[in-house]
Amino acid sequence: MQEDFLLVDGYNIIHAWDELRELMEDVSLESARVKLIDTLSNYKGVQKATIIVVFDAYLVKGNPGSVSKYHNIYVVYTKEAETADHYIERVVTSMPKHYRVRVATTDGMEQIIISGQGAVRMSAKELHNQVHQAETELRRQYIENRPPKNNMLADNLDEEALNWLENLRRQK
Repeated sequence: MQEDFLLVDGYNIIHAWDELRELMEDVSLESARVKLIDTLSNYKGVQKATIIVVFDAYLVKGNPGSVSKYHNIYVVYTKEAETADHYIERVVTSMPKHYRVRVATTDGMEQIIISGQGAVRMSAKELHNQVHQAETELRRQYIENRPPKNNMLADNLDEEALNWLENLRRQK
């Protein structure tokens, strides 16, 4: 079975998606970052790929970098003097060639470099469309399969259990 990976240039996507850019401008960068991470975590629910979102932390003095698991995805903060682009390039280069690797970024130079390494480039718009298609499909499935509003116990029991309850009720 082929392993799939989706690497996401976090700040690049925040600046590319209108709703995240507005959240960053109106509230905070942290809010936009959390919203992106939550969105990708939800998206992972319908994706087989391992999702890794990478954020630049190269200007943070003494930062050793970090990799953590957030629900079902990985969140990376690069170390001091390392950009998200450099981290993504290093990961793509180190992956076995039989892995399917996609990289979501709008950085043209990054797209050329990762394509040369065998990864598939994905624009921020493509990722946005796929994420929202998945959300729409999940919402549709939920609405179709949700129980009726008056979810009665009797609606979910078999004939034998219903008869037993009816007999019990009549024994007062």
